Amino acid sequence: MPLLEINQTRRITAFVRLEESTAIQIDQYAAFLKAPADEVVDKALVYVFAKDRDFQDFLRTEEAAQAPKSLRIRHMPRSASSQSPIRRQAKRNKPAEGSK
Repeated sequence: MPLLEINQTRRITAFVRLEESTAIQIDQYAAFLKAPADEVVDKALVYVFAKDRDFQDFLRTEEAAQAPKSLRIRHMPRSASSQSPIRRQAKRNKPAEGSK
């Protein structure tokens, strides 16, 4: 029986480096669950964070509230995300002014 349950939620894109053996096992566990690899990573971290009592104690401290942000997050441009995919596609396919 799998240890992780996968549910869809709002996601961001972040870049992390992993050991090659860890990346291989993530892919293997994703295949086992029939789920995307990023879901496996997310749920595994949620599981570890919840089970680590020392970390839960740390979260209640001022130090945790002031932890520096070191995760590299890719932010999508506001203009692209605010338009529907159909409108973005139409803009790409629109011929330039003056061209025939």
